[in-house]
Amino acid sequence: MADAFIFDALRTPRGKGKPGGALNQATPIYLAATALRALRERNHLDTSQVDDVVLGCVEPVGEQGADIARVAALYAGYAITAPGVTVSRFCASGLEACNQAAAQIMAGQADLVVGGGVESMSRVPLFSSGGAWPTDPQVAAKTGFVPQGIAADLIATKWGFSRRDVDAYAVESQRRAREAWEAGRFARSIVPVMDINGLVMLDRDEYMRPETTIESLAQLKPSFREQGEKYGFDSVMLQRYPEVERIDHVHHAGNSSGIVDGAAAVLFGTKEMGAALGLRPRARIRSFASIGSEPSIMLTGPSYAAEKALRRAGMKVGDIDLFELNEAFAAVVLRFMQVLDVAHDRINVNGGAIAMGHPLGATGAMILGTLLDEMERRGVGTGLATLCVGAGMGTATIIERV
Repeated sequence: MADAFIFDALRTPRGKGKPGGALNQATPIYLAATALRALRERNHLDTSQVDDVVLGCVEPVGEQGADIARVAALYAGYAITAPGVTVSRFCASGLEACNQAAAQIMAGQADLVVGGGVESMSRVPLFSSGGAWPTDPQVAAKTGFVPQGIAADLIATKWGFSRRDVDAYAVESQRRAREAWEAGRFARSIVPVMDINGLVMLDRDEYMRPETTIESLAQLKPSFREQGEKYGFDSVMLQRYPEVERIDHVHHAGNSSGIVDGAAAVLFGTKEMGAALGLRPRARIRSFASIGSEPSIMLTGPSYAAEKALRRAGMKVGDIDLFELNEAFAAVVLRFMQVLDVAHDRINVNGGAIAMGHPLGATGAMILGTLLDEMERRGVGTGLATLCVGAGMGTATIIERV
């Protein structure tokens, strides 16, 4: 099996995913093309050598539809010989796209592939594509559908994370993100989004709320209590988890991931292709894995995916220097740390989606780049990126610095 190397990784800033957000006027294809164009320009890339462009997108409809990966590559000025494909594994779509890009190289079927993702949540809202899982009563009943926030609240209840625990985690995410930005730790990877006149639309993550405190979060009402109690979703969960007496609703907007817009791109290739194009490999893909897990609680998948990826790499948890786990909800990260005995100073060290936002289809590619940058900054050798996924899944990727 051939080795797949990462040569570069970059992302746009994250803009607030609502009308009035800094990136609301940038179409999804404009965001994707911004990342793809920057990847080409700063690597002086001959795009006629690109075997594929694989982009994650959770809601590939409307402005994000029609195989946005292919059309964005054309719009970004890539050679017409560079094909493109759009993939969706819900919140892990961006990391799944990167894994599929790497897999083509490892299988010997490609020499240079771009992975990444895009999501404009201000223009194409969550659930725009519909689907039977949340909308068909027969499907929902058979599969135990509940909204993700209620699943997060069940995790907190079942494994003993209090409202103060999840709020404290959220405050620390905000603190770490502020510190990382002030220290310039994202400077290498951030590509400003410019308008058609060349003026900066956004050059910094817009969603952050560094003034957040435990006291300010304590004023927020739980976001999912009404859904759970009024619409019967708590009952669904209690039937599936009878050991839980009742669900303690602890999550709210301040300790859950933010709705934002953004795009990311990661360049993968063989060592030989990199040498031919004058590219320096930064990391090697050690392994990756996706798993299915119980679909109602749904957000416990990261630990299982991480364990599977570790087995494939012949590694143990202690062999990993740094972890990045998408902060979909605070309890998701707390449970991951609990299961795998990962210290907080080894995971999400520059903050995460609670502070900076979660642009669905792009997040996985973003955290892979963030992980690599921090590994290089610290001079450590190994890292693992992972995300929880709707309908009960998890995806993980292990990289090793070259």
